[in-house]
Amino acid sequence: MRTLVDLALAPEHRRGHGALYGGLNNGRLDVARLRRTLAGLPLPKAADGRLVLAADVSPWLRPDAATAPDRSFCHTYGRCEGKHQMIPGWPYSVIAALETGRTSWTAPLDAIRLEPGADIAAVTTAQIHDLVERLVAAGQWTDGDPYVLIVLDAGYDAPRIAHLLEGLPVEILGRMRSDRVLRRPTPSRVYDPKGGRPPKHGGEFVFGDPDTWGTEQAVTVTDTRLYGKATARAWDRLHPRLTKRAAWLDYDGPLPLIEGTVIRLRVEHLPRGGENKPVWLWWSRTDATTADIDRCWQSFLKGTKPRRTGKEGVSADG
Repeated sequence: MRTLVDLALAPEHRRGHGALYGGLNNGRLDVARLRRTLAGLPLPKAADGRLVLAADVSPWLRPDAATAPDRSFCHTYGRCEGKHQMIPGWPYSVIAALETGRTSWTAPLDAIRLEPGADIAAVTTAQIHDLVERLVAAGQWTDGDPYVLIVLDAGYDAPRIAHLLEGLPVEILGRMRSDRVLRRPTPSRVYDPKGGRPPKHGGEFVFGDPDTWGTEQAVTVTDTRLYGKATARAWDRLHPRLTKRAAWLDYDGPLPLIEGTVIRLRVEHLPRGGENKPVWLWWSRTDATTADIDRCWQSFLKGTKPRRTGKEGVSADG
């Protein structure tokens, strides 16, 4: 017997369904062994043989389970009047391998229930670290293979996660809010007769101010079925200016410069109308080629959940 249904239908199984599930509830699951088994299964890969993983938080809403332990307020959209709401439930951090092509199939590899007040970035970083180590141990990645691409939505601090995962064969691709301000590379030191400490950061790159963008490193234009022409523009070696606040409050030593590539994606139109807003992405590598740029924004659309058009710009369904 390979399934509980087969066992329940077997003539030798003389007890009812209640006994079957009662025995299951009193059993145990070797979670570590299950994780190793999932990491060893055949996994979908991109056209260049790269593993593409998507990490996101999915809630299991439990609004009526007042006695359920460790419930948190989960952000939801589209229920009742179609507004953003916070509903009690269990948030789960889920990581899945993405299929290629026009398909919504994924291969779930890991899931962790988040405790109330958990640092999502820290939990996800540890989750990704352990999963990548299992994939390497299972032979899913070897020296010489393309780095594993991790796709994150705007709820994650992509530069911080890239810094915490330094040393692993991964690339981080995350969406950024449209009101962010990044910095350019440190300018060359020029003699200043007045003295003073040389600057640590270059000029500002303001997402909402085109006058600060300067010349792009690369531009690609792709014809899409639903959105018309998709134009992606990339700027190299941009980093956030970190301060001793929030996640970096207890960081020892000088704060790091986490450089990456910023990609701005804009399409001609949305399939259902609405305001056509651009999508801003941050990739943890530099010196991006046009192939890298197309791979990044297409992987992001594949890895994010479908969302209503007109709210956050390009949707992920199609």
